[in-house]
Amino acid sequence: MKLWITGGTGFLGTALTRAARARGIDVWNPNRDECDLMEPTNIEWVIGKLKITHIIHAAAMVGGIGANRKRPADFFYVNAQMGINLLHGAAQTGVIRKLVTIGTVCSYPAETPTPFNEDDLWNGYPEPTNAPYGLAKKMLLVMGQAYRQQYGFNSVYVMPTNLYGPNDHFGEGAHVIPNIIEKVARAQANGDDTLTLWGDGTPTRDFLYVDDAAEAIMRTLETYDDPQPLNLGSGQEVSIKRLADIITDKMGYTGRVVWDTSYPNGQMRRQLDSTRAENALGWKASTTFEDGIERTIAWYRESAR
Repeated sequence: MKLWITGGTGFLGTALTRAARARGIDVWNPNRDECDLMEPTNIEWVIGKLKITHIIHAAAMVGGIGANRKRPADFFYVNAQMGINLLHGAAQTGVIRKLVTIGTVCSYPAETPTPFNEDDLWNGYPEPTNAPYGLAKKMLLVMGQAYRQQYGFNSVYVMPTNLYGPNDHFGEGAHVIPNIIEKVARAQANGDDTLTLWGDGTPTRDFLYVDDAAEAIMRTLETYDDPQPLNLGSGQEVSIKRLADIITDKMGYTGRVVWDTSYPNGQMRRQLDSTRAENALGWKASTTFEDGIERTIAWYRESAR
């Protein structure tokens, strides 16, 4: 197997690389200069030159609520175009044995019953704050199924919930866990006795440690050949308020958290039903939430030195 991991030098990509190389798989991780997925002519050339046989499409433009509100057109266009170019180019070569596309929990309708089941994916419109991103990724599920039907192309699709862990993106546009960690660290450095966070703290999320996600995706690559999507979740629903309490406790911050309700909450509840993945892959998330947060904080502090 010669595996191409798009976005292989990014957050999820580095975890996938570790998991693949631990299995003895030959991995190629290009950066954007080596292969820009926005240029469709690159795809077939790269596959042929490097004798690629399998692909995991992990490259994406991602960000938190603030980034999605600020750049909705970019989040739609870039994510849709990269995936379309890759899937079409890979199918045209006739040599790719399997392509695994990484979708997102953001594709689910805003009013999906909790826990989210794959059968509910088409029962409404996504949460408006991240709908362009969620719909762009969702279209790649449709495209993969269409190319399987017409060309027999082995395209499969997984939908991880909110990922977190070491190597995550911190700074502008970050997701909620790195965002809160960085805000706490800044408040501690400045001696601030209050910390302001967005929303009211009541929304819930299903947070999956990145190495658990990588293991599930590798098992998908190895054993799953069904056109139906797979949810990848932790099985635990955590409120943003509880998340903030855990992070401030583990970082030793003793100040007061203030919730700024002038900012949106986003989707009010998220938790995935991962029964299909558990049955198909023999997989279940193994990292406890508190352990994962501790590892993420430790990595952040080490990298900030």
